[in-house]
Amino acid sequence: MEGDLKPMDAEQLRECAHKMVDFIADYYKSIESFPVLSQVQPGYLRELLPSTAPVLPVPLQDVLDDVQTKILPGVTHWQSPEYFAYFPSNSSVAGFLGEMLSAGINMVGFSWITSPAATELEMIVLDWLAKALKLPDEFLSTGQGGGVIQGTASEAVLVVLLAARDKILRRDGKDALGKLVVYSSDQTHAALQKACQIAGIYPENWRVLKTDISTNYALSPESLKEAISQDAASGLIPFFLCATVGTTSSTAVDPLPALGKIANNHGLWFHVDAAYAGSACICPEFRPYLDGIEEASSFNMNAHKWFLTNFDCSALWVKDRSALIQSLSTNPEYLKNKASQGNMVVDYKDWQIPLGRRFRSLKLWMVLRLYGLEKLQAYIRNHVDLAKKFEELVKQDPRFKVVAPRTFALVCFRLAPNGVSADSLNRELLDSVNSTGEAFISHTVLSGEFVLRFAVGAPLTEERHVVAAWKLLQEKASELLLRKSMQ
Repeated sequence: MEGDLKPMDAEQLRECAHKMVDFIADYYKSIESFPVLSQVQPGYLRELLPSTAPVLPVPLQDVLDDVQTKILPGVTHWQSPEYFAYFPSNSSVAGFLGEMLSAGINMVGFSWITSPAATELEMIVLDWLAKALKLPDEFLSTGQGGGVIQGTASEAVLVVLLAARDKILRRDGKDALGKLVVYSSDQTHAALQKACQIAGIYPENWRVLKTDISTNYALSPESLKEAISQDAASGLIPFFLCATVGTTSSTAVDPLPALGKIANNHGLWFHVDAAYAGSACICPEFRPYLDGIEEASSFNMNAHKWFLTNFDCSALWVKDRSALIQSLSTNPEYLKNKASQGNMVVDYKDWQIPLGRRFRSLKLWMVLRLYGLEKLQAYIRNHVDLAKKFEELVKQDPRFKVVAPRTFALVCFRLAPNGVSADSLNRELLDSVNSTGEAFISHTVLSGEFVLRFAVGAPLTEERHVVAAWKLLQEKASELLLRKSMQ
């Protein structure tokens, strides 16, 4: 029966879905047996799969066998407890169930009428999360603003940049485009650069302000004020500032109160990117990092990073939803309906780049309900404690040094024997550790130096995994230093 599936048959779905759930459950049960970082070479899969699609149906079990033997070897296992690279991309039972339900319903909720529950649940669940983060009331759907689920933080910063751009162009005319200036620190995610490219902001008008260890890599209000003053005096139009709570390289936190006041004094759209660290701010001890958010025009966090919500689910809040709608709205005849034409509903198609959208609020709703805020807070705190443990281990070994303050659950460190550290040494250490498949870490550059990053946040990670990763780092460092001493 599996080899002759009908497009949608309830009993076939039941049978096949049971097999798929068993396969996924077994995957998680055995996930520690896989190399964390895929060890295949480029082009490996083309040698294993046919060059054309099958003409006749293939049994599901044959497909699952191919996944096991051909696909999984080429997977980097983001849910592995030994995954410490980049930032986490959380999965959970609740998130998976929400994703499954969304896939099963399979609606395309671009406007309210296409599925009223999808729009209204999204408004409700983002209000819930906004209240958990203690965001200002202006970000709630009951006012002039509200929240919307984007695919990623990259999409979030793009839509608010477009809204800010078009707000100025409506005021000053299209010829003003070449005068628009964007501000950020050199630690801001590269997604802002891509957004500027798409929005047509001239490259010479991107102000990437330098940071250093003296401010823990946070953006200096003084440097921002000076840059804005110089640009304004030159006849340019400062219009957009992106600050970050938890930068990618070091989880630096920009001073929101001071930056927000400067932005508002000069009429800039002030966007706060907390893609990674926003999740931690449901904990009272981390919420102070969002002090000053009342000055922001928009705020973003990725629930799919550290909030047990399967990818993709990036929450964006704005104070003025009309700015998004004026920039991104389309109203072709074939989409018109009484509810939309009467301005009685929210149509999320006008808050994003694509028309189509999935029922993503289901998984966030299920995460919040099945775990509750207390359990989510405990989950975040456990990862922070594990990162503290790793940081302590690093500090106990005189061959290593911590190179940036640990704010959340990321530790930035370097191999520096006898106080001397070389980029080449750390590059070799990184490659040596990752090539084992026993752990996966990543790197960045801070103050011109190659730095190793150890990010705790995978759902299955326990203290034993952190300790094992540290022992692996020590072993590989010892081998590397011994080899260097013999050269």
